[in-house]
Amino acid sequence: MAVRSKRYEKARGKASRTERYGVPEALERLREFESAKFDETVELVVKLGIDPRRSDQMVRGAFSLPKGTGKELRVIAFADGEQGEAALKAGAIEAGGEELVKKVSDGWLEFDVAVAAPQMMRMIARLGRVLGPKGMMPSPKSGTVTEDLGKAVREFKAGKIEFRCDSGANVHVPVGKLSFVNEDLQENIEAFLEHLRVHRPSGAKGTFIQRAFVSTTMGPSVRLAVS
Repeated sequence: MAVRSKRYEKARGKASRTERYGVPEALERLREFESAKFDETVELVVKLGIDPRRSDQMVRGAFSLPKGTGKELRVIAFADGEQGEAALKAGAIEAGGEELVKKVSDGWLEFDVAVAAPQMMRMIARLGRVLGPKGMMPSPKSGTVTEDLGKAVREFKAGKIEFRCDSGANVHVPVGKLSFVNEDLQENIEAFLEHLRVHRPSGAKGTFIQRAFVSTTMGPSVRLAVS
């Protein structure tokens, strides 16, 4: 059983396990729990009414939060020649072909997002065992395999996030920092929820968004009133 800190237990005592809140009210509740000495990340967890074992119900993709995440991501690009140069110019911390594949294969993982040119996919296929479990393997569905690497690098550095449902049909995403004003956090949360609704898989039956919660890095969660 996990041992929680006194700070967490004190904050949890202020949280309701049954009440549901609109997004503005939920964010105000999170402010009441604030106690960490750093700028905590605000996280959104959504429970979906899908069977993630079925390919026609898989939920994954990428989305540009309108107000960003509050964190500048470190992006690398599997590309050479002009595409590699474009990625570096856009802000990638590394770009390359075989030499970058070997570097990552040898254990270098000091980056947050990897993008790739389509022609590099055969070369980087062997990185699936390294990047796959971390959710960092480039994929066309997540927008990380593209001909326009410069655009992809700029978007991810500016706040584009990747997401995919886990084995329990939950989607976890960061939606900003506690230092954001509530209006910006609200815009990010509502925009992402709407993105999920619009991209409901064709195979999903019944209620799609079943539950949603917001929390901070160190604090308890607050349930949102979602339909």
